Amino acid sequence: MTNKLKYFIGNWKMFGNLQSFAIVNRVNKFAHNLSKKHFKSKIVLCVPSTLIYFFKKKMKSTYISLGAQNCHHYHGDGAFTGSINASMLKNSGSRYIILGHSENRSNGESTSLIKKKIESSLNQNLKVIFCVGETLKEKKLGKTLSIINKQILGSLEKKMSFKNIIIAYEPVWSIGTNKIPTNAEIKKVAIYIKSLCKKRFYSNYTLPVIYGGSVNSKNIKIFSLINDIDGFLIGGASQSSIKFIDIIKNYYK
Repeated sequence: MTNKLKYFIGNWKMFGNLQSFAIVNRVNKFAHNLSKKHFKSKIVLCVPSTLIYFFKKKMKSTYISLGAQNCHHYHGDGAFTGSINASMLKNSGSRYIILGHSENRSNGESTSLIKKKIESSLNQNLKVIFCVGETLKEKKLGKTLSIINKQILGSLEKKMSFKNIIIAYEPVWSIGTNKIPTNAEIKKVAIYIKSLCKKRFYSNYTLPVIYGGSVNSKNIKIFSLINDIDGFLIGGASQSSIKFIDIIKNYYK
């Protein structure tokens, strides 16, 4: 097993309440024990914005990081009823943020809007988990790499702080469906993304690329064979401390 840092990032989506701290607490304790075994892992839970501050204050010792799931693109105060910006999330205790998720793209988020959100979040020194991926139709048409190319080049640019960006490859057709790409397909995409970013942004830094889409405790061992991915974005399974912890345990078996 490689010693390179591996990310395990949970996306709770619209789930959780104050009592859900029990999940966070168990994952936090597990992360502490994992670190004592010298595994180089970074564990993040991206929870609803209403819970970030409470969870942050409730944890006495912190071995995991908390993240948000989206933000408004505007950097300051403004007349945006119901919206939350990156600064507010940072002040509440968020250290990471998911942007460009396919669920938000399907609700109308454009590439240019996602770019503004990335810029705003990076200005607040949040670590951005930037999601890219193709639909089933696009996959069948052989457009996977061209779609990812368009999403990345439309949302990132050379002046950005790439050390605060993680790219999550999440094929839309795999999210919540229990259908997953082959290891060869994931490897191909990961290598493409890393090569594209180095070439187009002239960076010596290699962006971490993680995989998301129907990740569970049974298929994680298969995914662990792909050396070119740097971790996982985990959806529904992260809403259970048992399932989430089992994924990490099985990865290191």
